[in-house]
Amino acid sequence: QVQLVESGGGSVQTGGSLTLSCAASGLNSKYYSMGWFHQVTGRGREAVATIDSDGTTTYADSVKGRFTISKDNAKNTLYLQMNRLKPEDTAMYYCASAPIRGLTIGTMARGAADWGKGTLVTISS
Repeated sequence: QVQLVESGGGSVQTGGSLTLSCAASGLNSKYYSMGWFHQVTGRGREAVATIDSDGTTTYADSVKGRFTISKDNAKNTLYLQMNRLKPEDTAMYYCASAPIRGLTIGTMARGAADWGKGTLVTISS
């Protein structure tokens, strides 16, 4: 059984940084696609960044150049380094995994099989 537990959310000012972590159990991240989504109240979840089993990454246009997704296969942990944060980045952030290689920003949502419970990120102006 796959379990994903996010941590690292919080409140920061515009321009600040946060690093989210997602501890995964019940899977081997070497063989999964994984990703981060965010959800603003009243809107659906949107893919923010994905990382394939071979380390290939994809990003939403809104975060390119500011966010970096990475993973530590030995620790089965996924990360999202978020820099130059903006008020519009305020959202719940969710970690997702899929036992399918090669998923990207455009396909991760359809392929995701497991989700964490989320961590809240709040950016003040």
